Parts: sequence; structure tokens; C-alpha cells
Amino acid sequence: MTNRHVRHLLRVLSLVAALGLWQLLTALDVNLWLRFEQFPTVVDVAREFGQRVGSDAYWQDLTDSLSRIVTGFALAAVAGVAVGTAIARSRLAADLLGPVLEVLRPIPAIALVPVAILLFPSNEQGIVFITFTAAFFPVMVSTRHAVRALTPVWEEAVLTMGGGRWRVLGSVVLPGALPGILGGLSVGIGVSWICVISAEMISGEYGVGYRTWQDYTVVDYPGVLVGMVTIGALGWMTSTAVEVLGRRVTRWLPRTEFRVEAAPAPRLGPRGSTAAGAAEVTGDAHETEAADTAGATGATGATEATDTGRRRVSVRTPDRVHKEA
Repeated sequence: MTNRHVRHLLRVLSLVAALGLWQLLTALDVNLWLRFEQFPTVVDVAREFGQRVGSDAYWQDLTDSLSRIVTGFALAAVAGVAVGTAIARSRLAADLLGPVLEVLRPIPAIALVPVAILLFPSNEQGIVFITFTAAFFPVMVSTRHAVRALTPVWEEAVLTMGGGRWRVLGSVVLPGALPGILGGLSVGIGVSWICVISAEMISGEYGVGYRTWQDYTVVDYPGVLVGMVTIGALGWMTSTAVEVLGRRVTRWLPRTEFRVEAAPAPRLGPRGSTAAGAAEVTGDAHETEAADTAGATGATGATEATDTGRRRVSVRTPDRVHKEA
């Protein structure tokens, strides 16, 4: 079994353990500091979920919520990256847009519901505006910080090779700031779900949030839990989609691995120390040194022998010439 299989098994076991604890506390009507006697059991929620899935209203609400999220989040992603880059790269944009955005940023997006009702002609447009506002500021702030953190050496290199501003933007700024931008997108999609559900509860006519609030008003607690589970599942799927997309577009980045390969332990001696290993290393060193000494001696002897042979040749040759003469 590989490490990936082990991790998947642990995740499944954690979910099963959480559901088992939920079923146990509600079935036994535990009433200590937390009161579980009126809380629906896992079996009740599963039964209600099976009935909801078979109805058209459930899928209608799910489609409405997803369409609002996708529309608002897509607009926020484009606007947030553009505005964040402009503020980080242009002093004029920072002076004109910075103060206004910093004043609006601390305001919770759900607090803008009355403003959306007054400004937009339909509730659908107002909910999309709330979703857009919720995701815009995390993306904008992350992009601004990521662009400002880039080293100027890359930009200078492109300018030296004859590149213009648009070349720098497409080859240096956006690729270099991409990890920070993806972090803002991951935060923005989660905040968008929080705000769209709240907006649907307040002024919506359809959607998962609207249906969950209606179940609460009629004291249908299993239906409320079905809505909560649906919201959690949708949020998890969209966040995973953003993360997978981010990994695909940043394949060039190094990935952090969870497993750590341990270095091999040294062999212990008879008394639990590394003396044997040290002795082996010392013996190898002595053998190497002896081999080097022998090699050097052999080389010296060969050189001397060669020199002697040359001297003998140089001495004997004149004698032979004299005898022949």
C-alpha cells in the first residue's frame, strides 16, 4: 500500500469517525453542556437527503447557487487581478483607487445587502454583486502583495533584451505573481460561499441558502442539516477545482513533499558505537595511502631505471664506435 492510499484511507476513516460520533451522541440523547436530544441523527439526515435528491427543487436550488458563485467569482477574479496589478505597478492608480478600496475593504460583504437591494433591479443581480464583493478583495490584496514582492532583476533583464511594458507584464509580472494570485483565489472562493448563502437567506427566492432558511422556519431540522451538508460539499468541490487548476498552471513550481527520507544509520560496533565503522574507514585510508606510496615508489624506480638505461646507452655507444673504428 502506497503513501497515497494510506492518506486516502485516513481521510475516509476520519469522516466515518465523525459520523459515528454524531450518531452516537444523538442516539443516546446526550445532554451535558451541549444538548443533543433534539438534534437529528445521521440516519434521519440521510433519509431526508435521499428524498431531497429525488426532487426537482433540490437540483434547482443547487443550480441557482452554483451559477451565482461562478458568475460572481469569475468577475471578481478578473477585476481583482487587474486592479491589484495596477495598484502595485502604477503610483497614479494607487493614489486614485487605493484610498477608496481601503475604506470599503473592512465592510463585510453581507452588510452590503441593503445597498444591493437599492441599487440593482432584481435580487439575482444583487446576490451576484454580494458574491463579487466577497471574492474581489482577497484576490486584489493578494495580487497587490505578490506583484510588489517581485525582484526587479527579472524586469531589468527583459528590458535589456528590448522588451516593452506589455512584454514585462506577460513574461515577468503575471507569471511571477501567480502563486500569490492563486492563494487569493482560494481564499476568495471560500468567502464567496459564505456570503452567497447569507444573501440567499436574506433576499433570495431560490438557492441552497434560501431553502435551508425555509427549513429552519418550519422547524425541519433534518432539512437544515441537508442544506448544511450540501453547502459544505459544494464549497469543498469548488475549492478543490481552484486548487487543481492552480497546480496545472504552475507546474514549474517545486512541490513540497510530506514524506522525509531518513539517512541510513551508521553501523554500530560491538559496544554500541561506531568504532567498527571508524576502523574500516581508517583501514581503507591506510590501504589507500600504502597504494599511493607503492605507486609513487614504483614510478620513482621506473624513472631511475629509465635514466640509468639512458646513461648506459650514452656510455656504451662511444665504446662500440671506438672498437668498430
